[in-house]
Amino acid sequence: MPQLSLNQARDNRFNAIWDDYLPPQPAFTGNKTFHDIDLAVLKSYIDWMPFFNAWEFHGKYPAILSDKVVGDSARTLFGDASVMLDKIINEKWLQAKAVFGFYPAHSEDDDVIVYKDDSRGGLLERLCHLRQQRLKPEGHAQNCLSDYVAPASTGLNDFVGAFAVTAGIGIDEHVERFEKDHDDYSAIILKALADRLAEAAAEYLHERVRRELWGYAADEQLSNDELIGEQYTGIRPAPGYPACPDHTEKGKLWKLLDVESSIGLKLTESYAMVPTAAVSGFYFAHPDARYFSVGKIDRDQLESYAERKGMSVVEAEKWLMPNLGYDPNEASAA
Repeated sequence: MPQLSLNQARDNRFNAIWDDYLPPQPAFTGNKTFHDIDLAVLKSYIDWMPFFNAWEFHGKYPAILSDKVVGDSARTLFGDASVMLDKIINEKWLQAKAVFGFYPAHSEDDDVIVYKDDSRGGLLERLCHLRQQRLKPEGHAQNCLSDYVAPASTGLNDFVGAFAVTAGIGIDEHVERFEKDHDDYSAIILKALADRLAEAAAEYLHERVRRELWGYAADEQLSNDELIGEQYTGIRPAPGYPACPDHTEKGKLWKLLDVESSIGLKLTESYAMVPTAAVSGFYFAHPDARYFSVGKIDRDQLESYAERKGMSVVEAEKWLMPNLGYDPNEASAA
């Protein structure tokens, strides 16, 4: 349950030391698109464990392949998936596409202000974020993603990034082919592999962002296991996930990147991505940026958030229901 007021939480925000910080400058501002990422390259970025989890195998890859209980079944599944993955790559069943961008930005309390150009004179978008309100041990901050972007008062010219990738272009015809042949097993493997390739595309793109496109970790040399373990500098939080749990922020991301026109990736009314083999999110480059969970919020923060988004309290409560630390029915009755 929330234990601090929003003002108390803001008073205990993560305080970056801006005096000694020089925000890294990206290679460009605005958007760029990769229309056909090489699937053979993405293969080496695949995190296989979620693939096995989708089939309710639990453990760690590759140890699961020699597990005394499920090893035989896991090896059979992995063998079938590997054969299909090679077909996907060699016969070009799928296309992987990405659109990404970097924008001049400053933080303003719990939000990130994105500017139209380097002059920072016109507002392009306001990215609204939430702050942790649960009480923590002394010395631990109430985190919010905006804390990782320099406020205008520092005089620093900071930036924020955004991205959307999909590896699901072309999947429908192959799923339909399998389903027509009543081969549900192959259809499920294909969908799971497309999901893995989408996550691999996000990993591949983020690595290029860190090493060359934003370039704030140009000397980075990480193995795939280290990438999976998130041992890199900077983060790429996704709307709908613990650090920014509001799915509706995806709408702003789609506008910033012109996602649908750029790579054919659509949003449904419930902000689900179509094709579903897709990943989207924001880039934060600050070396102290960490993934975290917002957790439960109180009504004071919900009301502030709704006002900043130009959304009714009822609508905001609908989208953030899992994060509410109060009963909205009791609050409205009072």
